[in-house]
Amino acid sequence: MATISNSAVETLTFPKSLIPGRIGVVTVTYNSARLLDDFLKSLDVQRYRNFILFAVDSASKDESVERLRSGGKCERVVIVNEANVGIAIGNNQGIRAAIEAGCEYVLLLNNDVVFEEDLFERLVAGIEAEKSAMAVPMIYYFQPSNRIWAAGGAFQPLLGFRNFHRGENREDIGQFSESCLVDFAPACCILIRREVFAQIGLMDERYFVYSDDADFMFRARREKLRVSFIPAAKLWHKVSSLTGGLESDFTCYHAARGRALFLYKNLGRFWGGFWSAVTHFVYRMRPIIRKDTGRRCALKCKGLRDGKKLALATARRTVSI
Repeated sequence: MATISNSAVETLTFPKSLIPGRIGVVTVTYNSARLLDDFLKSLDVQRYRNFILFAVDSASKDESVERLRSGGKCERVVIVNEANVGIAIGNNQGIRAAIEAGCEYVLLLNNDVVFEEDLFERLVAGIEAEKSAMAVPMIYYFQPSNRIWAAGGAFQPLLGFRNFHRGENREDIGQFSESCLVDFAPACCILIRREVFAQIGLMDERYFVYSDDADFMFRARREKLRVSFIPAAKLWHKVSSLTGGLESDFTCYHAARGRALFLYKNLGRFWGGFWSAVTHFVYRMRPIIRKDTGRRCALKCKGLRDGKKLALATARRTVSI
């Protein structure tokens, strides 16, 4: 058995059961009913059939749970929460269930996506061929369908380890046609060997949404785990379809909160404080140069303050089951 223990990251013990090649597909829903038909259809057409869906619902008020239980043909487990627990907790619930079911891989997968019948097949082939810990696909915007959202990504050490998506907003003209290693990718779609969770832990549940994937990939980077970008595996993302867009109050606050938590947790008080201050200055300047509104600036600054408080208050906390 393998055991993990990281600050603010859950302790997990692996069962001995293993079903070779089986994928535990983990998705978290919140009022996602309008998206689920396309998502479930994409699962149904997969040529790679050795998978089970673990759908975690966060107290949806629409028909998400009913759609999950009745739509599509794939094998599934539906976990229903009585409150909106957020992405990190929801993903952890699905990851634990997948590992307990003996899955060799966990696929973190948004449900505001569509994909062709070879996605799972190509990701598994890629992770094995590259001998990687994780594999990620080429992700396009849903519309226009040839515009890249993320061809993998990277961290920028000289900008406080801010992450970015390679090729974002560019037309795909074959510039990312070769498989390669990357050190960041959004959790929209990541195939992960279950051993990774033994090495670096589960998602940090202090993140409600945003930066939870950056934190997870940053821990993987520190451990020098290989993450392969597999361009032959393709997926289309209905970006921000559940969060109200990049300028929504929800996104403004939680993106800033997650950023501050990431900075103080991973860079420490000095550098975390430095880059948080830089971020605060940028936020304050944007309304002055008419690139933002005062309302959104205030929400972002509040998010930074709350993320810092959370990071410092729980710096030594260890969550265990």
